[in-house]
Parts: sequence; C-alpha cells; structure tokens
Amino acid sequence: MAKGKIRFFCTHCGQESLKWLGRCPGCGEWNSLVEEQIAKKDSNSTLVSRFGPCDVSKPLHIDEVSGGDETRFSSGIAELDRVLGGGLVSGSLTLLSGDPGIGKSTLLLQSSAQVARQGKVLYISGEESVQQIKMRAERLDVKDVNLYLLAETNIETILEVIKSIAPQWVIIDSIQTLYWSELGSAPGNVAQVRECAGQLLRMAKDLPVAITLVGHVTKEGVIAGPRLLEHMVDTVLYLEGERNYPYRILRSVKNRFGSTNELGVFEMLGQGLIEVANPSAFFLAERSQGAPGSVVVPSMEGTRPVLVEVQALVTPTVFGQARRVTTGLDYQRTVLLAAVLDKKIGLHLGQQDIYVNVAGGLKVLEPAVDLAIVAAIASSSRNQTVDAETVFIGEVGLTGEVRAVGHLEKRIREASKLGFRRCICPSQNRKYLKGVLDIEIIGVERVEEALSVALGG
Repeated sequence: MAKGKIRFFCTHCGQESLKWLGRCPGCGEWNSLVEEQIAKKDSNSTLVSRFGPCDVSKPLHIDEVSGGDETRFSSGIAELDRVLGGGLVSGSLTLLSGDPGIGKSTLLLQSSAQVARQGKVLYISGEESVQQIKMRAERLDVKDVNLYLLAETNIETILEVIKSIAPQWVIIDSIQTLYWSELGSAPGNVAQVRECAGQLLRMAKDLPVAITLVGHVTKEGVIAGPRLLEHMVDTVLYLEGERNYPYRILRSVKNRFGSTNELGVFEMLGQGLIEVANPSAFFLAERSQGAPGSVVVPSMEGTRPVLVEVQALVTPTVFGQARRVTTGLDYQRTVLLAAVLDKKIGLHLGQQDIYVNVAGGLKVLEPAVDLAIVAAIASSSRNQTVDAETVFIGEVGLTGEVRAVGHLEKRIREASKLGFRRCICPSQNRKYLKGVLDIEIIGVERVEEALSVALGG
C-alpha cells in the first residue's frame, strides 16, 4: 500500500482539515478535530462510482429513466414495518441507534428470526461472539430459521461473506466496531466509520440487499461518529425509552422510502420486545380519574394519534423565585402558556411553582397540546377537577386565542374509540369536520371559553 496521508476530521460534522485547529471551521465545535491516516490511491487506478465506471456514465433525460416501485419485504414486526414505511427495502441502508441496553440488538434479532422464516438473513456482530448471540436467541425462542451468525470486524471479510451468502437482509452490530485495514486508525474513528459505511452503501445498492447498521450514541444522545453517517444512509431510526418504564419508542427521523416522525411502541418483557397494538390505552392504563391537574390530549405521532395524560401541579413557592419544571414537554412553551394564564385569565402564578409532566415518560412537543397544558395548570391552580371523559385539542396564542391544528378528525376518532364523550377544540377546526362522530364537539375561540366549559367558569 502506498504511504497514507495525514488529515484531521471533525467528529461532529466530518469537516476535513490539513492541520489541527482548535475550533472546527465547519460546525464551530471546539476540540473536535482528530488525526486520521487516509490511504493514498494509485495514480493509475480507475475511478468507480456506486453504479459503475465513471467513464461510461452519462446523464439521462427524465423520460428515458424507467420507473418502478421499490422492492419491500416485511420485517415480521408490524410496529417496525410502520416506522419503516411499510417494511424493509432491498438495496437500502438503515441506521438504528439508541442508548446502551435499550433493546436494539433484541429488536433486530427478533425481526431477523421472522424474516429468516421466508428468506436468508446474515447477523454480523463486532461486539459479541456467536455463542453470546446464540444465548440471546435461545432466550427469545429463535430456532429452526435460515439465520447465519458471524463475529467479524474486518470490512473486507464482511463484504466477501455477504457476496458468497447473498442474504436478503444483513444486520451489522455495530458500525463503530468495523475497520478497513487500508486505514491506520482505530475502529470507531471518523475515517473508519465513514469508509466502512461507504463500502456497505455501495454493496447494498449493487447486489441489492437490505443492510441495517446499529449505531452507538454519545452522552448528548446523538449518533456517535461523523454527522455524514446520517446523511449517507437511507433511513435513521432511534429507539428510545426510560429505564424506569417498561416501554420503548421507535422513531423515524429520516426515511427516503416513507414518512418521517413515525412512531412504534414496544413493551420490554423477559421474552423480548412485545408490540403495543393500542398505545393510547397503554399510556392511559394507570390514569387516576377525578384528580385536579389531570387532562387528556390526543397527540399525533407521525400518522398515528396517541392519547396521553398531561399532569400539572401548582403550589406556592418556598424559594425566592418561582420554579417552572417540565418533563416530556417543551419548557419554553410551557413558560409561555403560564404567562398567558397569568395575564389573560388572572391566575396570578408569579409566586407559584408549576410542575408539568406527560404521564408515562412520553415526549410530546407539538403545539396541539397547548390547550391541554393550559387546562391542567388552571385545574391544579383552582383545585378543580376536569371531566374524566373530556379531551382537549388546540394551539394557544399569546393573546389567548385557540388556534386550529391538523388531523383533528383522526384525533377525535381515537378519543371516541377509547370511550371519551366530549372534545374541546378550536372553533376554526370545528366547521370543517366531516362524517358522524360519536362524541360531543365543543368549539372554542379563546382560552377563557375553554376553561369556562372545562371548569365551570
């Protein structure tokens, strides 16, 4: 191999520099440039693109390109198929990330067992031996399927095995453990992650084969390695969840073959991750009815409405300055809504501590939960209960107006399905509802009207 060159790469954005700099010129991060050795290409080597030699490539008129739908196959898990947009796509590169121990390997092993009943699956691990994977497979009752295991970290060996086996789906756990021998750096460094992901991307497109990569996350909760990794892959999935709760949330933040911000819900049990077919009932299972400060809101997670409980506690402060604490909600938005209540409703919250929480630990950030937050804070402040069969939907403006939101009919139908009998929503949305809805719809234009209906004045 020809002598390599030394370059410096940013671990946050992948910016390349000829010398070390204290601050990355690309993203502005301090002390993020690391030294890497890159292989020097021979001068007589032929430049090859992802789809063939560059000297034969030519632009095509759009009408000359033959169209066609992507080839999909089911992962065997309905919630995973939902997040992927209908299933795995042959020739795609997917990145699954999440905290250590959250259940990434468990989910993929369960799914691979289902796919391996119809096709061939190759599970490659750079962190565990095949014996360790076998132990997990026995716990998950994975047996009598066309599943191949490989413990390897050399990308060249992995590519040869993929070519020889020709599987339908390849799982690599994880991308940070792979290395290319042409590079002198250690596995997990910027150059190694970028190069190994690039070679796997070319392999996925050329065969074609569906490849899923497992990615580590940093302490800040972002995917470790260069930001370029997320741009290279076709789909980016995050598996989230609190260790104190049994559920796991699978989110799609990038998907070239489907919608983004989709959500799948699982429950972690001894036999693995179990699908939650009705997340609304799951999150409301332990709701205490008749308690002040408890309000239900239908929130949209992707294309699915999920009913969640918003809880608020308002109490006189014992500090010099009143506290505002939120869990699962946008902090700045909650402070803004508290100011609206203080100014427009006259609740006088300046010397009151306000704690607002989404029960169950789910994160809800859409503006449609504004009216539920306002109602929960007002209910706790006045020590009045809200009707247990009422849901609140609406965005609240700074002048106290209740603004329209999207997908109102879907939200209402989900609430009606779970037995709710009344919905307080924006008047602007009310006039556009179609069909017969088995629920009382109350349209409001101001926060005062909503609280008057909910709390009786």
